[in-house]
Order: sequence, then structure tokens, then C-alpha cells
Amino acid sequence: MARSYWLLKSEPELYPFAQLVTEKKTLWEGVRNHEARNNLAAMAKSDLVLFYHSHDSEVVGIARVTAAARPDPTSDDPRWVAVEIEAVQPLAQPVSLATIRADRAFAKCKLVTHSRLSVLPVEPRQFERLLALGRTRLRGGGRVRSAKAAGADAPG
Repeated sequence: MARSYWLLKSEPELYPFAQLVTEKKTLWEGVRNHEARNNLAAMAKSDLVLFYHSHDSEVVGIARVTAAARPDPTSDDPRWVAVEIEAVQPLAQPVSLATIRADRAFAKCKLVTHSRLSVLPVEPRQFERLLALGRTRLRGGGRVRSAKAAGADAPG
């Protein structure tokens, strides 16, 4: 089965990427938007996730799904789900929303077209392009091409 790519938004004053790095893993819970919930439910173990600081409007790190969706312990309704993620690595350089919007590779990216959604899918080429913009090579465990290779043929 092919790996999927996602983006999770967090307010950095509530849960910054640095905290995930320190804690190593966390349960991504408390999502109460139906489309975002459906995206969480679609995540599979080993999918890669871009970590986005919403108030800073920038992608700052990479995480990995370590456990697929299960009932969210913060809700009595079993339809709400949570996934477990682990920190993989920070981006060498954060990628701002302004940079993303200015790059035609992201014209159809849900981060641009559905900006209020907190959990959204990312196309593989968009994931690669974000790594290139963040001057980051994925260390171990990933089939995504290097940031250098992604930048070489990605539209820009």
C-alpha cells in the first residue's frame, strides 16, 4: 500500500513541534471538524505528516503516524477519532504560507484552498516540494526523494 502524506495544524503556543520532539510521540486528539476527522481516519501507520504552526503560518517539521485512527479519548462519541504521531525531524528552514501560496506547485493544495481545515492531505509532489523549500532531506524511513531532487523538477 502506498504511503500517504498529510498536514496537521497546531497553535504553537498550545502544542509546538518542539514539544513533540521532546515527548517523541503524542496522540493527536480533540479534532471536531467532520472533514478533518475523516482525514484522520484515513491515515495509516507510517504515513508522513507535515507539522504546521497555525499562528506563525509556517510548516516547521515532519512527523510520522505510528498508530492509525482509534476512538478519541476526549469524546464520548466513538465517531471522533485520534491518531498517534511521532516526531521525525524539524525542517532546516520553516516554510511560510506566503511562500507556499506564491509557488504554483501548491495551487490546488488544500492548505491554500481550504485554509481553515486543521488536518488535510498533501500530494506526494507537494510534500517533496515543501521539503525542498525547507532545505530538508528526509532522514531514514522515507521513500520521498531528497529535497535536492525534489527541487530540481518541481514547478516553481
